[in-house]
Amino acid sequence: MDLEEAYQVVGEFGRHQKRMVTILVLLQIYMACQSMLIILVGAVPEYHIEPVTGSPDDDITQSVKFTEDVSSIVTEWYLIKHQAYKVNLAGSLFFAGVLIGNVLFGPLSDKIGRKPVFLTGLFFEVLFGYGTALAPSYEIFAVSRLLVGMMNGGMALVCFVLTQEYVGKCYWAMTGTLTNMTFAVGITLFAALGYYVRPWRNLATVANCPGLLLFLFCVTLPESPRWLYSRGHTEKAEDILQDFAVRNGKGRIPVKLWRTYSTSAPDAASPGVFQLVTHPILRWRTVVLMYVWYACSLVYYGLTLSASEDKGNRYLSVAMYGLVELPAYPLCMYFINKQWAGRRKSMSYFLAIAGVSCLLTMFVPVSGSLLSATSLALVGKLMVSAAFNIVYVYTSELYPTVIRNAGLGVCSMSCRVGGILAPFVPSMKSLHTSMPFMVFCLSGISAACLGLLLPETLNKPAAETLDELSSPTYQRILEPQVRLLEEKHLIDHNGTYSD
Repeated sequence: MDLEEAYQVVGEFGRHQKRMVTILVLLQIYMACQSMLIILVGAVPEYHIEPVTGSPDDDITQSVKFTEDVSSIVTEWYLIKHQAYKVNLAGSLFFAGVLIGNVLFGPLSDKIGRKPVFLTGLFFEVLFGYGTALAPSYEIFAVSRLLVGMMNGGMALVCFVLTQEYVGKCYWAMTGTLTNMTFAVGITLFAALGYYVRPWRNLATVANCPGLLLFLFCVTLPESPRWLYSRGHTEKAEDILQDFAVRNGKGRIPVKLWRTYSTSAPDAASPGVFQLVTHPILRWRTVVLMYVWYACSLVYYGLTLSASEDKGNRYLSVAMYGLVELPAYPLCMYFINKQWAGRRKSMSYFLAIAGVSCLLTMFVPVSGSLLSATSLALVGKLMVSAAFNIVYVYTSELYPTVIRNAGLGVCSMSCRVGGILAPFVPSMKSLHTSMPFMVFCLSGISAACLGLLLPETLNKPAAETLDELSSPTYQRILEPQVRLLEEKHLIDHNGTYSD
């Protein structure tokens, strides 16, 4: 039988898959805490500099007085004045590490498997996370953030792919949305955690502890049956699918998958990142998607990180920038499953609205009314969150299984370039107050226009191999099964796929 037919037989989203997806989805809370850690541990409290009597070489710690009771790396290592750039640098180093992790772990998981790469990344992220909390100096702290980012980038990418590949294709949008929605919940929970755990070292420790517990649960997860099938390990994929059937309460159902020409040799070389450049269809998709991911990341993290610069309660600001995302997910779930909207149009329209919202912030007061720069920035965050959620699901559908992680890895790499630049965009207010939002506006609108050039994937069959990209038929189906499909009216007598 076909792989999608096998999922329908054993259960596309049975109780066993729900348990596995729940573990992976809850992991997003841990990843959100690590991604947003610098917002609170790098908080800059109010301070003033008192005149120093003595040698001009006196240390700055003798003259700086912090007027807020805030514990952060700024107050411990006096990262102010000419040292202030180190706070943004630590945030950028995290995203630089994520970029490296995407480049290394994405193709690696396509080659050796999802599970070993995922577990390795999670284990070392937890380990380096404790290194962040115990760092004796800024230099060690910065290096630990780079290493945590590397593990986070690789692990998060494979984690998302597993939430898709454990279930039937018709549930991809839902599991992808749950993943991103839980990340938003994680931002809000991190703000609440920061409110009650004020010392920054204690906050870093407590925020890292859930990763250790979730690692123990993740050890029990199986390998992706889709990856096994795409690599030719058909028997192993059948065993896992049969186990799904048993655990879903359907009994031991015999599962016999069709072998494909592309996967007939289990030890054959897997398509690599080079295919993203040489394959004519993948090349164009990858270029467009890389820019869309970059723009989503720049606007998303730029608006979130700017919450730490808002006047007032910084914990409430961070929580609001997390809570405002929640309406985005049911909103995009509604649109992406409608034939008149789909993935492509929904993603582009949300990005365009986010860009326009950021543009309008330049023409309204900062605060004090319902229509203010802050409220419009929150609308922009809402829209870009919806677009970011769609681009994850959309990208996973645009790439075949054999190269899905490599494609997601390259796109996520460009996404992290946006993340690296994002901490510095809010500081562009020193040039002009409207400069950050102008950057967000141009990025969102330009990405929306490019996104319209991509094909729609709603209700289209998921590609497992590269050959299927250039053909509207299921090329993985062997000749003896074509007649069966004709009888089911899935294809006509000319071999054309029937919509």
